[in-house]
Amino acid sequence: MSFPHGWYDDPQDLSQQRYWDGTAWTDHRRPRPGPPPYQGQFGQPQQTQPQQTQPQQAPQHYGQGQHYGQGQQYGQGQYYGQGYSPQAQGFGYRPAVPATPDGVPLSGWWKRVGARILDAIVVLIVSLPLTGYFWYHYFQAALDYEQGLLDRAVAGDTQFSFTLPWDVYKWALAVTLIALVVNFVYEVYFLTRSGATPGKQAVGISVRLRDVPGPPPLSAVLKRFGLYAGLSALGSIPTFGSLFGLLGLLNIVWPLWDQKKQALHDKVAATNVVLGPQPPR
Repeated sequence: MSFPHGWYDDPQDLSQQRYWDGTAWTDHRRPRPGPPPYQGQFGQPQQTQPQQTQPQQAPQHYGQGQHYGQGQQYGQGQYYGQGYSPQAQGFGYRPAVPATPDGVPLSGWWKRVGARILDAIVVLIVSLPLTGYFWYHYFQAALDYEQGLLDRAVAGDTQFSFTLPWDVYKWALAVTLIALVVNFVYEVYFLTRSGATPGKQAVGISVRLRDVPGPPPLSAVLKRFGLYAGLSALGSIPTFGSLFGLLGLLNIVWPLWDQKKQALHDKVAATNVVLGPQPPR
């Protein structure tokens, strides 16, 4: 029998719980809510040998009279609903780490940033066959502009503007649009299939709806991508781009103080970035 992801008694320490991701134990632990473990003959918690759980196996039975399934039994015929959750009533429990409503721990900010950097590198490499021609002309136009500034300065002409000419911007715009399309396909393909891009998989995080486990639907992915990529693209516009650049930066750092650890694009799509993979739909 396979058990769904969630919090279960830690087989190595019955005074706490450990998070089961649906296939294996994770390193996330929390104080054990609810009644104490089964009391042995002398009033001490009944201890068991730690279980070495293999992938695709469910958590083992712990102690005597403790069973996990549709309900949980402790001791002599005591049952407690459909299993524990952070919303369990009557225990006064507060999650040890920020989590989704169903108890999945949220990702830290640095993991999110690391995943974005890795994904940006992947997209850059994948899009190079399409953007290489435009990158070449962009750098050539930029170097010609800089050389023109130096030549005018040597000649004693100090009346010049630091605004880049259109020849530079048009190649940069082409690169931005192509990279945007590649990034769009990249995000939609991976997030709707597994909830995690290669960058997120590398650091052990994934995206899901805040209230529903599993890969996010297409509508949520489009909302996330639309806000994030839109601010990035608008930030490259001359003159007015600085304002959108600040909004893009605010979007990135927002999870640092947000109670739900959501960026602005998470709030628009009602998503969370969590630790661990997403179960299939």
